[in-house]
Amino acid sequence: MAKAPVLTPQAVDFPRWYQDLINKAELADNGPVRGTMVIRPYGYSLWERMQQDMDARIKSAGAQNAYFPLFIPQSYLTREAEHVEGFAPELAVVTHGGGKELEEPVVVRPTSETIINEYFSKWVQSYRDLPLLINQWANVVRWEMRPRIFLRTTEFLWQEGHTAHATYEDARDYADMIHREVYGDFMVNYLGIDVVLGRKTVRERFAGAINTLTLEGMMGDGKALQMGTSHELGTNFAKAFNTSYLSGEGKQELVWQTSWGVSTRMVGGLIMSHGDDSGLRVPPRMAPVQVVVLAIKGDDTVIAKVREIGERLKAAGIRVQVDDRTDTPFGRRAVDWELKGIPVRVEVGPRDLENGTAMLARRIPGGKEPVSIDALDALIPQILEEDQATLLRESRERRESRTVDVATIEEAAEAAATGWGRIPWADLGPEGEAKLAEQGVSVRCLVAEDGSVPDGYDVPGTVAIVARAY
Repeated sequence: MAKAPVLTPQAVDFPRWYQDLINKAELADNGPVRGTMVIRPYGYSLWERMQQDMDARIKSAGAQNAYFPLFIPQSYLTREAEHVEGFAPELAVVTHGGGKELEEPVVVRPTSETIINEYFSKWVQSYRDLPLLINQWANVVRWEMRPRIFLRTTEFLWQEGHTAHATYEDARDYADMIHREVYGDFMVNYLGIDVVLGRKTVRERFAGAINTLTLEGMMGDGKALQMGTSHELGTNFAKAFNTSYLSGEGKQELVWQTSWGVSTRMVGGLIMSHGDDSGLRVPPRMAPVQVVVLAIKGDDTVIAKVREIGERLKAAGIRVQVDDRTDTPFGRRAVDWELKGIPVRVEVGPRDLENGTAMLARRIPGGKEPVSIDALDALIPQILEEDQATLLRESRERRESRTVDVATIEEAAEAAATGWGRIPWADLGPEGEAKLAEQGVSVRCLVAEDGSVPDGYDVPGTVAIVARAY
């Protein structure tokens, strides 16, 4: 009798496959309140690796970490009209505390532009105080009607950067730098996802921004996922909170601002970009465990050898875990590590020791081969880099093969059924965008003909990327 697959195949039911994988790979559980999630240790280790690398990049961009309160006076949000209107349906509002009604309701942080501006207006006095570059790692709450773990949850984890600059040009350039050099490089060269960098339409941009830059990734089912955004806020929040500075010429001027963020949604993007019917495939550069060394049987000599191999690989700078739990069947352990997407397994048994070899199993391209134990230190770093490149290449090839050029709204909607469509923005426009939205298809971003980010919304040759999205 054939063994039932551990996961629902992607081709049969992609959403079910996604949920199966989150459960079987022990990434997360649903929380007790609808839309919340409990991130399990392995799932959190993926987020930690993302967080660590991203934090270093943000600090290299000049920003410093700070922390602002979870509770925000409701009156703060009402100061910027477009902002409060955009977030109103998602707000969680506290009206009682300590057993009595509050004098003013407080909002549970959906994003921090308003409260941070309250303090920027105190901290910024002179042009000498600029630029002010702040980042915080925090949780936020947005009441989600259609929750899905990691992708859309009522509470999620993220970083949000907020900056104040003396000029429009400085703010614009900083938002662009975060978009390309921090987020873009991270997603392409660390997560191995070949994202498209573009400009959001007016309909899709952040509430209260004058421009939103986005990074869109194609998932395994052809849908789009917004992986991160960087916003130019202009002087909208500065006007609302009187965030101003004394210029070198002695004039009082409003600051120009940016905000930008990525979240635990990236874990969902990682799963849906690289996962297959056997489970996760984790990019080696970000994998919490790059290599697991497994003892096949409970032989003392074998166990001693796998521990020795583990120490040697750690000394070579590889993130390693030794699995000598020989009281658990080897097949079950191998499947568990495969589900978790560990890039390389080194399997050692008594026969292998006799031959001075180990069985090397590669998760990303698949396949097994015997290799000399003495060669592992030199071989594995090379394999890890090859496999990192493989994931990026596969991501790029999927996006290119499933993106088609179209000329009409009907063709755009048809393309979005299986992948992405590219249509001249001049032929689509806001009216066509609204018609596509009625069919559940959105303009993910605008790009120039050469794939770069256009300087504006009506630049000749601008192309709209349309897709169904998570």
